[in-house]
Amino acid sequence: MKVTLACQHALPMRHGGAMTHILQIKKHLEKLGLEMELIDIWKSREDIFNTDLFHLHASNISLWDLAGYLHAHKTKFVVTPIFFTRRSAPILRMTCRIDSFLQNFTQGVWSSYGTTQDICNWAQHILPNTSAEARLIRDGLSIPENKITVIPNGVEKRFAKADPELFYKKYGVKDFILNVGHIGVPRKKTLSLIRALSKIDHPAVIIGRIFPSKEADLCLEEGKKNKNLIIITGIDHDSPMLASAYAASSVFALPAMYETPGIAAIEAGLAGAKIVITPHGGTKDYFKDMATYVDPYSITSIRSGIEKALNEKSDNQLKNYIENNFLWQKVAELTANIYKQVLEN
Repeated sequence: MKVTLACQHALPMRHGGAMTHILQIKKHLEKLGLEMELIDIWKSREDIFNTDLFHLHASNISLWDLAGYLHAHKTKFVVTPIFFTRRSAPILRMTCRIDSFLQNFTQGVWSSYGTTQDICNWAQHILPNTSAEARLIRDGLSIPENKITVIPNGVEKRFAKADPELFYKKYGVKDFILNVGHIGVPRKKTLSLIRALSKIDHPAVIIGRIFPSKEADLCLEEGKKNKNLIIITGIDHDSPMLASAYAASSVFALPAMYETPGIAAIEAGLAGAKIVITPHGGTKDYFKDMATYVDPYSITSIRSGIEKALNEKSDNQLKNYIENNFLWQKVAELTANIYKQVLEN
């Protein structure tokens, strides 16, 4: 079986969880004997179509044209939609109806929900990462339930054996509060986290690439005022230093607007950190009652959640749960089963 993976063109520059997902799924599906290829748009049409199945990673405007082309040529594809919103299913349905109505009269009027709905309608199967994402696609975008299978995000086993000393020797801190993610992306609520950390007298570390924005400027400006906070602007995902940071931390905080579920949080949990995280997006699928959930719109809630986690005793319950359920090898096996079903139908 040969499968071609496709993503938005800017993804290799952006990095982040989606980039980790596509590279890890490729690696582990190849270990299962599948022939996996990253799409090369400069190849000939014949070479690109010399595959059994396409797997799209995203359901936004960046892949709408490719999805439509595959659909028009009756070429099978599945999609990991990477889709979530805090808006309700009725609002999504209404928006999609308006979008469809306007398309009958004028071109050039788009909604992001209508774009995602098109791609999901055209796909042979949809692979959301959480049950909340699946419900939103089913109830908000009116996609048949039998086309949807939740395939979780994954984590590399190496994080379970990370050495905290590497980070401690370089930065001189341990048992700190940690956040890993892009700095300056409003959805991540990094600024709210920094403001909450300013009210907690405890060492903290934020690791992330800077996304140029007014919010990023505010994050860096306010972060400088906190003597307990170290901001490290980027450690490569494959670096042992990142794994060491997870292992050296006491609490990992990710109070974003939503996460599905935040690969960094799974990595931190596998490394043994206590998790403080948003309840939105399907995070409870992964962390159950083994995490502290906070309101991302409340600095008080974020602060209280982190303080609660700091005072809790550490154990291996979450670490073991993640290792038993979310390693990339298992995710690859579930994905390969969907590929097989799609090609057999």
